[in-house]
Amino acid sequence: MAWWKAWIEQEGVTVKGSPHFNPDPDAETLYKAMKGIGTNEQAIIDVLTKRSNAQRQQIAKSFKAQFGKDLTETLKSELSGKFERLIVALMYPPYRYEAKELHDAMKGSRDDVSGFVDPGLAVQDAQDLYAAGEKIHGTDEMKFITILCTRSATHLMRVFEEYEKIASKSIEDSIKSETHGSLEEAMLTVVKCTQNLHSYFAERLYYALKGAGTRDGTLIRNIVSRSEIDLNLIKCQFTKMYGKTLSSMIMGDTSGDYKNALLNLVGSDS
Repeated sequence: MAWWKAWIEQEGVTVKGSPHFNPDPDAETLYKAMKGIGTNEQAIIDVLTKRSNAQRQQIAKSFKAQFGKDLTETLKSELSGKFERLIVALMYPPYRYEAKELHDAMKGSRDDVSGFVDPGLAVQDAQDLYAAGEKIHGTDEMKFITILCTRSATHLMRVFEEYEKIASKSIEDSIKSETHGSLEEAMLTVVKCTQNLHSYFAERLYYALKGAGTRDGTLIRNIVSRSEIDLNLIKCQFTKMYGKTLSSMIMGDTSGDYKNALLNLVGSDS
């Protein structure tokens, strides 16, 4: 199944990087784009949105070696507003960006390297969740947190099935009745991500763009963090769910260099 997983991952990627990559000319292009009076924003977009994160890290090293300056700090000094926020987000290594932006999604300690599910452990986890919530007066919140945040997505899908058999209600309904506030929201996020990851991110992007104003933090975070993972698949799910493309909503809700950079990251609708 390794070939299938690799194919799915490649199909999902919207930012694949440059096949003939050399960081030195890219660093020079960025330096010239920010040298002197005025900034060539389009040159910055053309380089940074068309390179993978690993390539951006090499460009930053080359920029420092050639010009003695930190690339991210230089970008911050030359750009502003939402465009600056997006471009700077692209410069974080993925693990640092996840830690900075997505710690509240409680995904950091999950073990998703294997699709193997132990049926016995899944049943035990379901029983433990039931015992920690519906079966007692009050809730053993640490038991919920431990299971939801340390098991793989495939394992949790089996746990939720077993839980519904035991409790005669869904895990979501139990979480809603047994917890509240930010803990409830975090737990429901984990469950939603597990059950349909692409629907979850499609929904997040839709509501970031829907209605008056744009939730730019949500928009930037989800596009940047998923562009080298599964953004193409999220785009397909977005269109199925809402009858319009992600690109069309970005075009309608954003403008200028910010819009152009977002559209480059999202890629074509074909």
